[in-house]
Amino acid sequence: MELFGSTSVGTNDMLAAPMNHLANPMNHKGVEYSLARSETPEIWKWQFRIGNLVKSGRTEARLPLLAMRRVQLKIDLELKHAGQGLTS
Repeated sequence: MELFGSTSVGTNDMLAAPMNHLANPMNHKGVEYSLARSETPEIWKWQFRIGNLVKSGRTEARLPLLAMRRVQLKIDLELKHAGQGLTS
């Protein structure tokens, strides 16, 4: 499994988020997310947390940067929904 990320993860962090052992967290708009290539070619596992909400899933992409962008778009969508919930 190929790992992607930019910062180190401590032991306590690994217990807090299940996918941190798969990849070092990356950051998009203040939201940390993990991205790791799965055993299946061109399939990527991702996870992020916004407050108490934890989202995870898989995306199909040949290039790591495309997989990263797809996760970032999902984060943007969740942040938009969270913002709408605050104004209602």
